[in-house]
Amino acid sequence: MDIALFSPSSLFHDDDDSSSGEENTESQQNFVERRHEFPGMELVVREFSFHQLNANLLWPGTFAFAEWLVEHRPSIEGRHCLELGSGTGALAIFLRRLFNLDITTSDYNDQEIEDNIAHNCRVNGITPVLPHIKHTWGDSFPTADPDWDLIIASDILLYVKQYPNLIKTLLFLLKSYKPKDGKAQPQAKDEQSGGDSFSLPRPAFLMSWRRRIGKEDESLFFTGCEDAGLEVKHLGSRVYCIKPREATSHGDQIGKV
Repeated sequence: MDIALFSPSSLFHDDDDSSSGEENTESQQNFVERRHEFPGMELVVREFSFHQLNANLLWPGTFAFAEWLVEHRPSIEGRHCLELGSGTGALAIFLRRLFNLDITTSDYNDQEIEDNIAHNCRVNGITPVLPHIKHTWGDSFPTADPDWDLIIASDILLYVKQYPNLIKTLLFLLKSYKPKDGKAQPQAKDEQSGGDSFSLPRPAFLMSWRRRIGKEDESLFFTGCEDAGLEVKHLGSRVYCIKPREATSHGDQIGKV
């Protein structure tokens, strides 16, 4: 597994005003607790001062993705959702609180990550805590029959060498999908102000990507998805929808937002 030898925060300017700047540092500098502004609410998020798997910080893409999801709320509500690369769990906590979304977090097989997500759930009033799955991309998935009709992630393409493993996990989750309770749900149409319609297929992977890496590296992931039999669609605002290519036969269309 690749280990980052730099601070993630160094990739961005310090003018991101999504965080209030109020911090409480715990003993031995293991964690930093910050207040972050999400659409319509403030969350208290405990972040690792350092984590070798880069699960330590909230990235700017998380806030942009949260705003996009709010704008497309009709397509998100009522979904059975899994988040990949949950990190601190902040996005999942936001979606549970705002949408009452049925969401499961997941990240590397690392107990510290799971414990920290559980802590962040509790301090933000989510009890019982959100279900969590320990999973390293490319390994056998702990659930044999995935029933999540929406998979989400934000800023997870940092490690190019992990792209094949991520694609392997996505292929399993999307192509082995079985509707919850065996009942397929109708597609919800989201009418946009410009007249465009947005219909999110089931299952689908929604990903926001705003980190700064080379275009060639970034394209390796999307090309890899297409070569593996997945369809990639840019929805605007650096949000991408990835779905099984054969899903187009069911008449599910996505209009560019």
